[in-house]
Amino acid sequence: MVRPLPDRSRGHTDRRDARRHRLELGDLPRVPRQRREAAEGPQLRHVYRPLGVAHVRHGAPRPRRASIGRRSSPHGSSGGRGDAGGSARVSTSRATTHITPDGTPVASRIADWQEIDRLVGAMAALNAGIFQIGPDISGGAAQRAFYERLRRIALDTGRPIMFGTLATKQGIDPNPWNYTTRYIDETVAMGGRMYGQATTRSINAVFSLKSYLPFDGLPAWKEIRALPLAEQKRRLADPEVRARLIADEAKMKPKGSELQGGGAATTDPRKPDYADLFPMLDVDWDDPSVADLARQKQQHPVEVIINLCLENDNRVFVQPLVNEEPDDVLGILKHPRTLATFSDSGAHVCQEMGSSLQTHLLSYWVRKRQQFTLEEAVRMLTFDNASAWELPGRGLVRTGYAADLVVFEEERIRPRLPTVEQDLPGGARRLVQKADGIAATIVNGVVAIEEGEPTGHCAGQVMKGPLASDG
Repeated sequence: MVRPLPDRSRGHTDRRDARRHRLELGDLPRVPRQRREAAEGPQLRHVYRPLGVAHVRHGAPRPRRASIGRRSSPHGSSGGRGDAGGSARVSTSRATTHITPDGTPVASRIADWQEIDRLVGAMAALNAGIFQIGPDISGGAAQRAFYERLRRIALDTGRPIMFGTLATKQGIDPNPWNYTTRYIDETVAMGGRMYGQATTRSINAVFSLKSYLPFDGLPAWKEIRALPLAEQKRRLADPEVRARLIADEAKMKPKGSELQGGGAATTDPRKPDYADLFPMLDVDWDDPSVADLARQKQQHPVEVIINLCLENDNRVFVQPLVNEEPDDVLGILKHPRTLATFSDSGAHVCQEMGSSLQTHLLSYWVRKRQQFTLEEAVRMLTFDNASAWELPGRGLVRTGYAADLVVFEEERIRPRLPTVEQDLPGGARRLVQKADGIAATIVNGVVAIEEGEPTGHCAGQVMKGPLASDG
């Protein structure tokens, strides 16, 4: 039986209610553009220009530099210039794990909440757009204040609010995932529109001999890791070198109580908890930890890691950061107001790998664990997401809808193990994870990928926001 779509109507706000938010934006969509611009002046003028873009960021997980070389300012801005336009969504971050290389918060984390009020208020005045935010999951009063602020925005503006629904063992006294879903349920009951974004497995920092290892910053390791890969492997096989490398591990900074994201976990690592570091021997969620293997082999954990790297230099190791436990992930996925749509591959191309979200759902949660029917899972990945994101003409196989289809074999579909490739400009590295069991990917009725290989036919088009003009 197909899971019924959660009742979204209770969270919808009538068009007339969009004017009831506290922001002083006026009834701008109901007057001509020239009059709107004259009334509001340059500060909000460009918000209403139909840019046709699909996504605009208010905050980025890393510092950005302008053409003249200045870092983006952490100080207040108008919050309006060119930010909403015809876009389908605006995103920002309050996540404590989003920091710059020098350890300071990214600008959006310390920006005044009034900036967000104005951005979402502009979308409310236009009755269009999704607001997405990286959540504060630090626990305690800070997390409560974050959720209360989001609730106020949802109720004041009527726009859909989305953010990651996360559980974590990190931090001091972290809250469980249902702490978040309770806020979502309460907000929807009060008339807001709010969705949690769910992963289908843990979000991990990924380590590899070909990319990062937790020990790369240590003196003895730096010398080895600067060598070509073949020479690294030769040196790692030397017992005397191994002894120095194992001894060097004792110098690592101890893991503290602070939350670490994938960037910091790979570039500023702490001494690993080897019970929470796993070699990916298979793609299912049942690999032994490095600590387990060290006990079995009666070896130091560092030696276990070295041996696994020498056996296969494509071997990757994962350190779960959030949603570490399968039962937590399952609980989040089964909640009626979450969406299976949360991965982070694009932001950290060589540090995290979440592109198997869909294939893991189908192979692990449907076929292996039998927690969802195939029909339920397909609906979660298609119609549920299309409905929440307000994407018309998508999410169903129906006459007149976009012919965007994935043809796959139910008994074979599964993610492959990730690999590290050096195919970015300048030979930069990235993680790549492909899949088995997918026969074809069809975009706008044209086969774009067949048996894992591009056909050269690119029929896709940029998805424009609901207010975008064609000019």
